[in-house]
Amino acid sequence: MKNLLIIGAGRSATALINYILEQARLHNFFITVADADITLAQQKVGNNPNARAIWLDASKPNDRRDIINRHDVVVSLLPPQMHLEVAQDCISLGKHMVTASYVSKQVFRLGDEARQRALVFMNELGLDPGIDHMSAMQRIHQIQAKGGKITAFYSYTGGLVAPESDTNPWHYKFSWNPRNVVLAGQGTAQFLEDGKLKYIPYRRLFRQYRIVNIPGMGDWEVYANRDSLLYRDAYGLQDIKTLFRGTIRHRGFCDAWNALVRIGLTDATFPIVDSDKLTYHDLMEAFLGISQHTGSVKDRTAKIIEVDPESEIMDKLEWLGLFSKRRIKVQNATPALILENLLLEKWSLQPNDKDMVIMQHVFEYEINRKKHKLTSTLTMKGSNSTDTAMSRLVGLPLGIFVKLLLLGKISTTGVNIPIMPEVYEPIMQELEQFGVKFTEKEE
Repeated sequence: MKNLLIIGAGRSATALINYILEQARLHNFFITVADADITLAQQKVGNNPNARAIWLDASKPNDRRDIINRHDVVVSLLPPQMHLEVAQDCISLGKHMVTASYVSKQVFRLGDEARQRALVFMNELGLDPGIDHMSAMQRIHQIQAKGGKITAFYSYTGGLVAPESDTNPWHYKFSWNPRNVVLAGQGTAQFLEDGKLKYIPYRRLFRQYRIVNIPGMGDWEVYANRDSLLYRDAYGLQDIKTLFRGTIRHRGFCDAWNALVRIGLTDATFPIVDSDKLTYHDLMEAFLGISQHTGSVKDRTAKIIEVDPESEIMDKLEWLGLFSKRRIKVQNATPALILENLLLEKWSLQPNDKDMVIMQHVFEYEINRKKHKLTSTLTMKGSNSTDTAMSRLVGLPLGIFVKLLLLGKISTTGVNIPIMPEVYEPIMQELEQFGVKFTEKEE
């Protein structure tokens, strides 16, 4: 019997666990779901005879190594900064490892050792990154197989709220880790445009967005996502002129989020002493810095971010409650943590709310000097706040890959992302059975 360990039972784990529990029954796998919240793990496992839930504090090395050693494959759904410790354990104990997270430089350096030990370390196997890689590589290889040369590639993804559940002026609700949303874009975004390198520092990221049309869905905002240049070699596009990966948001979101950045509310570098004794009004007053004390806090905030006090941006900030006399309930918290806790109240999916995922790839290529453009679009809605599109699209690729790995159908060892046909072909084929299908338009 093959044994699988899933570390983490949070919101992205639901679809993965449901899928792999069904596969465990069919293929005689045994699944262990480990989490610091044993009740949560037990809820995900239920009474399945091929599975158990256990308590695990993954920050305790001895406990972590002991449980890893009893399994053949480890899926880490821990925060990204903890993957390295799990990866090092898997190397020393001879275990395969799978994650949905971006490959860190430290984990990447384990590649040679993983290959020497014939271990599979597959990363970036969720939605974005994950399905974006696999669906893009399918099309790239198809275009290249018929003699096409790709000159431009754009890839956009957004975890959003479905229109029927869109009930707030931000047109946004959380369907994935709130912490990642608050800290999104920090650093410098890099991409390639018309053969030239482009860099956008965080302070300008949400001002320099582009407008993208999604067929049947209208216009959306897209801001640059991390380092697009990382995928030039990985995708085999060394000679490409334009390479851009971005994040989709509703119209009006980026300008309002830019206001939060300019005020300083996304800063996670310093704690605010006695923050639990302040109101949100006090906090905003503090962020105004030196002032002449003329006008309300709202009016002075509008002046600092250079917008009209009656603008839609200020309406969004006021709707969040940033000018209210409500007390902040978090002790010695950073501005980013205070904002995260506030947004958790305001942007949470209600039980019957539906989330929505949009992904679009645009390929511009030439064959026999004739220019072509292929637009490939995926949209999917969740059923409710538990069965979300985000959970499905993160969890299902992980589950399908783990099944293939446990059945001995994966031969690619080392530290990798899912860009090889051995991985993406069977996963994309099976995902279609779950409604994951791209609509294509060729011009």
